[in-house]
Amino acid sequence: MSAKLISFIVILIVAFIILSLSMFVVDQTEQAVVLRFGQILNVYQTPGIHFKMPLIDNVVKFEKRILLYDIEPEKIITEDKKTLIVDTYALWKIVDAKKFLETMKTISLAESRIDDIVYSHVRNVFAKHTFDEIISDKRENFLNEVTNLARGDLANFGIEVVDVRVKQADLPNENVRAVYERMKAERYSIAAQIRADGQKEAQKIRAEAEKKATVILAQAQSEAEKIKGTGEASATRIYALAYQKDPEFFEFWRTISAYNSIFKDGTVIFGNDLEIFKYIIH
Repeated sequence: MSAKLISFIVILIVAFIILSLSMFVVDQTEQAVVLRFGQILNVYQTPGIHFKMPLIDNVVKFEKRILLYDIEPEKIITEDKKTLIVDTYALWKIVDAKKFLETMKTISLAESRIDDIVYSHVRNVFAKHTFDEIISDKRENFLNEVTNLARGDLANFGIEVVDVRVKQADLPNENVRAVYERMKAERYSIAAQIRADGQKEAQKIRAEAEKKATVILAQAQSEAEKIKGTGEASATRIYALAYQKDPEFFEFWRTISAYNSIFKDGTVIFGNDLEIFKYIIH
């Protein structure tokens, strides 16, 4: 092999190495920052092949996609002085790679900053509301407020907070029993009120029924007295008519009827001078 060919191959290899060191590829999910001696030279957000000065320039790449940061559960105090353990997470992305690199440097440092700011706003916003409001549908509005506040605070770091959500909001273990007892007492109170209302309504119904029964009984007794009076009047009239037709028979029939009443209770002692017993003696 001649010296010229060897030189050509060496030059070709060196050129390839220099070219490969001068080129870098930015993926569609990435953005790149080119540094020269620690100073930001260029920012590339479009995907493709880009060039840099070999051995001098350094390339730092960051995600363009939305990132998830799971914040550690923290205790907060609500407006009604209840303690909650809130487990939140933040969705965020790097919108200005130059500003992000100048201020945050790394993802881990950015997440630490996000943690401080988001937790601070969650604590302050939730502290203005009661426990019942936080666990209700209103929580969506509270989290939107937290998101907007955190987004404003982190904008100067090249970060956009897309959303802040709550995975879980629980009472501390020491408070769960107390809340359970309070809820049980409230249910007992409601049940007692319902029973009292039921008893009151039952007494009202019974009183009304007794009133109606008394009225009906009085009306029945009045009607019975009327019927009885009518019957007695009819009997008297019949007796009078019978007496008028045959006084002797009527007197005999009345005496026999009296015997039924006299003798039904046992033995009766009587004398000859008693007019009522004349039909027995004679």
